[in-house]
Amino acid sequence: MERRRISSGTEWEPRAGYSRAVRAGSQVHVSGTTATDDRSEVVGEGDPSEQTKQALANVEDALAEAGAPLECVVRTRLFVTDIDDWETIGEAHGEYFGEIRPATSMLEVNQLLSPDLLVEIETVAAADG
Repeated sequence: MERRRISSGTEWEPRAGYSRAVRAGSQVHVSGTTATDDRSEVVGEGDPSEQTKQALANVEDALAEAGAPLECVVRTRLFVTDIDDWETIGEAHGEYFGEIRPATSMLEVNQLLSPDLLVEIETVAAADG
């Protein structure tokens, strides 16, 4: 089975020993992804909806690099710092996955890597080719 790593180019990947995504055969696993831009700055500070959209845009970029369109996503896991924001986060998730409707979990966590981060998303896709 062919195994291909996708990198975002951050300094943390080699330091912490992970990849932005890994494609193994038809499966693509995207690591926990947050709302950061190409300068690693937080997007949507204080806004869980904007952070969800930015994180999913980052996921979509990683999937594209792995040769998997968003329609191939079969699983998402959302880690959120305030479960009371579930509705706005869910609606942002729905904007990306409306008819795709992957299996999904949303879990409240005590904190993420930065206090400015409100949402982190893991994704699994099953792609042809």
